Amino acid sequence: MLSITSGARAQHAMLSDAELMEHLKGAAPEEVVKSATIMNMAADGKMKTIQTGTGVWTCMEANGVPMCADQAGMEWAKARKAKGPAPQKIGFIYMLKGDNGASNTDPFATEQKPDNYWIKTGPHVMIVGAEAKSMMQAYPRGPKGDVDKPYVMWTGTPYEHLMLQVK
Repeated sequence: MLSITSGARAQHAMLSDAELMEHLKGAAPEEVVKSATIMNMAADGKMKTIQTGTGVWTCMEANGVPMCADQAGMEWAKARKAKGPAPQKIGFIYMLKGDNGASNTDPFATEQKPDNYWIKTGPHVMIVGAEAKSMMQAYPRGPKGDVDKPYVMWTGTPYEHLMLQVK
């Protein structure tokens, strides 16, 4: 199961199950959320299932941001968290409420620094996984990223992925 660090938990108050369900509205298309497995943070910092889904989607809040990922997207997120190899499949992650910002160059950065090209993206979807790398070659891969058009985040790392803005 995914969990977040105690520092991240301190920054983002744990939500009740009902609050999480409300927070997830709009994080992905309504039918995705409705049929998804829903995970919430337990008091011990580990994720617990509060709704068993009927499809391939899992929705949760990660560091204050609601998101929904397919099975391959979840595998990719778990691999990044564990600093393990990216799965050899393509995954999809909805973040239609945007994010709180992240380094565009360092997948493990936890705060903005002058050299880590911090970027905040509005509503978007992510195409992730090692199999997606060949598709990403046609998109901008620079460290600054332009949030007004598709770009590759974490270029040159096992976790590079395509960011597609949704407006």
